[in-house]
Amino acid sequence: MRDRLGWLALAAAVMILDQLTKAWVVAGLPYRHAVELLPFFRLVHVHNAGAAFSFLAGAGGWQRWFFVALALGASVILTVWLWRLPRGRWLEAAGISLILGGALGNFIDRIRYGFVVDFLDFHLGGWHWPAFNLADTAITVGVGLLLWQSFFSSESTREPEERHGG
Repeated sequence: MRDRLGWLALAAAVMILDQLTKAWVVAGLPYRHAVELLPFFRLVHVHNAGAAFSFLAGAGGWQRWFFVALALGASVILTVWLWRLPRGRWLEAAGISLILGGALGNFIDRIRYGFVVDFLDFHLGGWHWPAFNLADTAITVGVGLLLWQSFFSSESTREPEERHGG
């Protein structure tokens, strides 16, 4: 049980760090204002009413509650998955925890503001990546860990019955 609580603490830490960074941006950076930090990176205060890459951002408002419900449902599923996960599946647990923390961070934004606050902005020459936040980063890294675990896990991370064929 202590392992599970540790993974839930990681999810909570991601959520809290995400919310603290967004509060810092909202309090200290005017909307749509950008601060160039490196030739390819700047902080910018923008709002995203949609999902990744502003998917459904201009849908008229209904998407707020759709994404709230989606994040809530995903969070319940991820929490149950994490709670039922056998000990020793640390890569899978880390991935689930990062996704859960990120989903909750963006969930709070949607409830609080009706949109997600994004502020990390990468660009190079004419190429520009859509702005994102720490919750998005945690979700992406978490999915990457789950994919890595799924495709490249060692025998030691699988259940004994899987290793012995039955």
